[in-house]
Formats: sequence, C-alpha cells, structure tokens
Amino acid sequence: MGLDPELLEKLVCPKCHGKLKVHGADEGLDCAACRLRYPVVRFGEDALVPDMIIEHAIDLASQDDNK
Repeated sequence: MGLDPELLEKLVCPKCHGKLKVHGADEGLDCAACRLRYPVVRFGEDALVPDMIIEHAIDLASQDDNK
C-alpha cells in the first residue's frame, strides 16, 4: 500500500512550501526547488509516514556532487 493520495495533495515542502514529488516506490518525497528529499518511514505492515522535518531531509545537491 502506498502513500495516501489525499495526503500527498496536501503536503508541501516545509522549507519553501513548494510541491513535492514521490521518489521511487514511496521511498521519499522530493522538492525540486530546495533539492531536498524527505524520507518515508514504514510503521508496521501498512502505514507509510513522511518525515517532514527539514533537518532529516536528504540534500540531493550534495548527492549530485559525489557522482
């Protein structure tokens, strides 16, 4: 079971309030403007919860630099 589509419509980047796009198979939520990925945490069998804490986000720009 994936992330709830209604929840995805309401979520925005906590840093810039921009739109988020699902990365992979519900692995994270990406903000193109900030170049941040907010991880999605699995709780139990069915619950997927996005971690929307800015300090927990993965910096996609630094990942690009490492390539």
